[in-house]
Amino acid sequence: MTAPTTPAIRFRPLDPLKDAELLHGWVTHPKAAFWMMQDAKLEDVEREYMAITAHPHHDAFVGEVDGEPAILMEKYDPSKLELVGLYDPEPGDVGMHFLVAPTDTPVHGFTRAVITAVMAELFSDPATARVVVEPDVRNKAVHALNEAVGFVADREIQKPEKKALLSFCTRAQFEAAVGAAI
Repeated sequence: MTAPTTPAIRFRPLDPLKDAELLHGWVTHPKAAFWMMQDAKLEDVEREYMAITAHPHHDAFVGEVDGEPAILMEKYDPSKLELVGLYDPEPGDVGMHFLVAPTDTPVHGFTRAVITAVMAELFSDPATARVVVEPDVRNKAVHALNEAVGFVADREIQKPEKKALLSFCTRAQFEAAVGAAI
């Protein structure tokens, strides 16, 4: 019996026009309910990601697994958007959202491999000291994934669109959780 292999995951900048159709299928899928774009039209997705990629404090990436697009990752400055006034930012804070493309053939452990790769990508920037997330309080699956890679829940906060669980993960917490130095 051979051990499962970790997929090769790499991130590339999202191209809002080229990737919109692909993303539209992901963000409107029932499994992406917490992404809050269930009723979005293709033009809405194009517009949203054109705004994100044009924003000086927000970036979006497509993660490719063994060369195939399978992940949407957003990176943002939480002192400038999303969390302004909801917590006290520290130097080196980076906000993050991620979405795994829906599939009819789920692979056990895949989403954990994805979030590990997302965190490694964020911490590959030496300026990143801590990753900040604010998932919906009802999204128990992502809370468990976050905890598995070192996030510590801080408190519930009320955002305009949801009640969220504010959580933080330092480089040291991530390295301890996954057993590797970044």
